[in-house]
Amino acid sequence: MMNRMDSGGEAKLQYGDGDFEVIRPGAYVRCAVTGEPIALDLLRYWNVERQEPYRDAEASLRRELELAPARKR
Repeated sequence: MMNRMDSGGEAKLQYGDGDFEVIRPGAYVRCAVTGEPIALDLLRYWNVERQEPYRDAEASLRRELELAPARKR
């Protein structure tokens, strides 16, 4: 059985509000927090300002707390 990640390399995306544009075609991007590959059809979380993808809401929150420790309160 072929894994969906096997069908192409790492993509390069431009992240926008609610959508992204493919700059370099590929099958996945890597989570900015965990380094795990995320298939493009499963990508739901990213930060527009930092242009970073996240595997899930937990990874996104982890990144926010890393970069803005005052928000931990």
